[in-house]
Amino acid sequence: MALQSRDAQERKRHGRHYTPPELARFLARRALLYAPCGAELRVLDPACGDGELLLAVHREMVSCAPGVAVRLTGYDLDRAAVGETVARAAAEGVEIHCRAGDFLAKAPRLAKGSFDLIISNPPYVRTQQLGGATAQLLSRKFGLRGRIDLTHPFVALAPRLLAPGGVLGLLCANRFLTTRAGANLRRILTADLTPVELYDLGDTKLFSAAVLPAITIATRSAASVAHARVFPGEDTIPAGDGASGVGADNAHQNRGTRAYAAASTSASSTATGGTAAGGAAASGTAAGGAAAPAIVPRDSLSAGGFAKRSDPANVAESSAGCRYVSVYERTGDETGCGTELFDALAGETDCLVGAGGRVFAVEVGTLASQGREAANGPSAGQVISDHERPHGETVWRMSRPAVDRWLDKIADRTWHTFGETARIRVGIKTTADRVFISDRWDDLDPTPERELLQPLITHHDLERWQIKKDRGTRVLYPYDLRQTRRTPVDLAEFPCAAEYLRTHEEALSGRRYVLDGGRKWYEIWVPQRPHLWGAPKLVFPDISERPRFALDRSGAVVNGDCYWISLTDLDAGKSATDLAYLLMGVANSALGLRFYDAVCGNRLYSGRRRWITQYVARLPLPDPGSPAAVEIVRRVRELMEGGVPVSDAAVDEAVAEAFGVPAQ
Repeated sequence: MALQSRDAQERKRHGRHYTPPELARFLARRALLYAPCGAELRVLDPACGDGELLLAVHREMVSCAPGVAVRLTGYDLDRAAVGETVARAAAEGVEIHCRAGDFLAKAPRLAKGSFDLIISNPPYVRTQQLGGATAQLLSRKFGLRGRIDLTHPFVALAPRLLAPGGVLGLLCANRFLTTRAGANLRRILTADLTPVELYDLGDTKLFSAAVLPAITIATRSAASVAHARVFPGEDTIPAGDGASGVGADNAHQNRGTRAYAAASTSASSTATGGTAAGGAAASGTAAGGAAAPAIVPRDSLSAGGFAKRSDPANVAESSAGCRYVSVYERTGDETGCGTELFDALAGETDCLVGAGGRVFAVEVGTLASQGREAANGPSAGQVISDHERPHGETVWRMSRPAVDRWLDKIADRTWHTFGETARIRVGIKTTADRVFISDRWDDLDPTPERELLQPLITHHDLERWQIKKDRGTRVLYPYDLRQTRRTPVDLAEFPCAAEYLRTHEEALSGRRYVLDGGRKWYEIWVPQRPHLWGAPKLVFPDISERPRFALDRSGAVVNGDCYWISLTDLDAGKSATDLAYLLMGVANSALGLRFYDAVCGNRLYSGRRRWITQYVARLPLPDPGSPAAVEIVRRVRELMEGGVPVSDAAVDEAVAEAFGVPAQ
């Protein structure tokens, strides 16, 4: 067990999550659909691991285009992995030119346009694990911005190494679709390449590790975008307009014991023609017999997003021209998916597919961007409203006609976003919770002074609208609560706390990043503003299946598994409370949840959602002075403060009325 744990830690530290065979085969098939035709296909995997992706490409080519010579090249830092790749290739009678070494260092010596296909599952290592100095060096060398992970430089090299008409088949974490940290990948994939298919595989549990993957197929030629996404959901598919499920024209397929659902818009009849690798027509049948999506001009992409489009025709045009397949788990908790899911992803019709103990729903739409466009300017037809611009680069989301019309109505009634109205902060981060956080402080002898033991709100305490602190968790918070800036207390004035902390001094002093930041050894890493804890605040968990925004008046500290908004940042007196009730009413409403799914759409395992700053900041807020907003505040106040009983449904109705859309 200890050996397995160490192996898992090493895989995480180096970003080693090898591609499962079924996923490798699917990625190879979709990438080969767009690969250039010729007598030879030059293929690169810059982080080949055990060689599964390269071998998958070779198998598909042998099956579909046996007359084409396939030249396979692989790199990997892990010499053992390179040896395994060579051995596996030899066993199949395949030649792979596999090299042990740092691809990022060797790539500049490779000639421009050396490869027709780059297929890769690059290592995913975050900035924290890379180290600040390494991250800065990589950013400068590869023209990256902001927070990066090791995937970014691997993708940044692809445009130079691909021949004209070449293809990138990328498998990476799906976070890049919607987070600020993913802006580098979104910029490269749209500025230097043309994405043609996108699959967000989220909660499919294809990897043994907790990995939420996405596939992007991008070319150096103009094409439309298909986007597939996978995330968990309910056990039945509701009828409706396509916002949260498939509509009345569902087609059902049952394969084995699995059931999947897919919603698809019709493909455009406009196609580039041409031929995929192996002779399959680009607008006809993919390698292996899967139906191929139509390829349409790039300027048919939907603007999408939160902003109102200037031309309503853009909605219909984008939906007819591009394919976006979205798969999400509705029931089941087993691992693996089988070939049935991948068949459904490649198909063109709405369907239900099930097997084993899992049921997936599949939705199809088009790729849309939301927010401020990158330096290259907005996509064709895209209109970005002024109130979106402060929140950084565009993010990617699914576009569907009914959802786009619904978002347009929301935009028409939006006064500000949450991010423009309030500062959203994360809770404290001690980086030594076992030392600073406990619900058994009274069992210690001596017990640290009560002045330093502050009540702590964690995600366990949060319910919809209210906070229930049944656990009695407190944090040893060594700061002066009267100060507006982080001011650590003098331990000489708190002998019991000092004695307790000194028993952990070796471990706490080992946090070099704390000491290097000019902090004292007994401080916590992110304390936030100590004087703000006493003011009323909205608190909500980082991760939860549904929104759980609550108002705290106890003066408690908020833990790092939650986010919070201080009413002092809103306004003074009654108006601040009213605005807080309005924020809470929208966030906790059915409309707020649907907006999150349409615009952010980032779900984790078991249907849980991330309520991080950059997602919550996008939520819309109606004009607080409007009668409809006043009604929301009145109903939330009655729900919060007693009096006439008010249900969540009553708040949902008021929020829908404020934005001029039907209640869900």
